Amino acid sequence: MSLCTLKNGIGISIREAAPKDAEKMIAFYNRVGGESDFLSFGKGEFLIPLSEYELFLASVKQEQNSLIVVAEKEEKIISIASITSSQNPRNKHVGTLGIVVEKSYSGLGLGRQLMIDLIEWARTNKQTKKIELVTREDNQRAISLYRELGFQTEGLKEKDTYINGLYYNTMLMGLHL
Repeated sequence: MSLCTLKNGIGISIREAAPKDAEKMIAFYNRVGGESDFLSFGKGEFLIPLSEYELFLASVKQEQNSLIVVAEKEEKIISIASITSSQNPRNKHVGTLGIVVEKSYSGLGLGRQLMIDLIEWARTNKQTKKIELVTREDNQRAISLYRELGFQTEGLKEKDTYINGLYYNTMLMGLHL
């Protein structure tokens, strides 16, 4: 576990997720899904059954090339960040980065810190050689952060997301370690 101080002086803890966190993590995703249309799911749309998510977290914990962390304030999850990778020998060197920060903690440096921590972890895990992520093309704040951290645009999936009657493009980005 590590401690982190946000730009507003609030201290939070960051630790590896465990199967016992599954219920709180599902509740977090279902709550924050309604805070932003930049996520791949909306409020109440994270529908993985608890037992299945517990198994997923347990399997990730055993993988050398995957890591899920939770950031907490007073034992309440405020962010989840991950790099998950296939175990297929042909592409186990590629990790997919995902990050969700509760809206009330957005803009305080938490997302940046979690990404820096995950990138550093990936550099040292002896397997990950590339990190990929996807983001909506109009999510300029996130794209600016990703570029600052070395990610490059690798492609565009046109009109692959549909929200409230509008189609959005998804940008694919990658970082070679």
